[in-house]
Amino acid sequence: MTKDAAEDVTPSKSAEPAYLRIAAELRTRIEAGEFPLETPLPPERDLCVELGVSRMTLRRALGVLEQDGRVHRDATRGTFVSAPRVQLRLGSFSQEVARAGRNPGAELFWAEERPADAEVAAGLDVSPGHLVYALQRLRRSDDEPLALETTYYRADLVPGLLEGDLTGSLWGEIRRRFDLRIARTSAELEVVVLDAETSAHLGSRQAAGGLQLTRRTFVDSGACVEYALDVYRSDRVSLLIERTVDDE
Repeated sequence: MTKDAAEDVTPSKSAEPAYLRIAAELRTRIEAGEFPLETPLPPERDLCVELGVSRMTLRRALGVLEQDGRVHRDATRGTFVSAPRVQLRLGSFSQEVARAGRNPGAELFWAEERPADAEVAAGLDVSPGHLVYALQRLRRSDDEPLALETTYYRADLVPGLLEGDLTGSLWGEIRRRFDLRIARTSAELEVVVLDAETSAHLGSRQAAGGLQLTRRTFVDSGACVEYALDVYRSDRVSLLIERTVDDE
């Protein structure tokens, strides 16, 4: 058995694996303010000597903290202490980020009018070939990239949408310009692995974990006006799901 393997399976007094014990110790020190937010942790070599563990064990511990959103790793600069996750509810990204006391932003990658393919048509409850507006935006919070949104709108319900401001809240645009009332939204949540392109946009490591929301938004007439695929950084965002419990 190698030293690294023996170290990981040798139980402490509480029968806890070494990497979990190290993760807990570092988490406590972060919460105590020993390592300030958005500053780098000490170099791995120094931490290994201080904590008396191998580099493999330390990296497993850092992986636990990364999954918890406590740290994020930069391939060239090291491991940094993360700010707390931004908590968002299902709804308008701009409104939710503002509610969290942060400044929302959007960077438009592309926008076009196109016929709906089978997937988009099913999402919008229209026939394939129906004209839709499609756009992709990078959503930011205090200039930090949090989500990549690919969104489709029924062109007949929001004619000329692409001629307006596409860098803010599109729900706000829909309400103001088209006098439509957004009545409800539904979403399916999946855990995904970020591909290379999405990772690059979000400033995350390739193959890191992400959260994908497949959303549908309905106006008060019952028509689906928006179908969207939103991919979030799971280490920086937590999604709050709330609902009223029906009487049994």
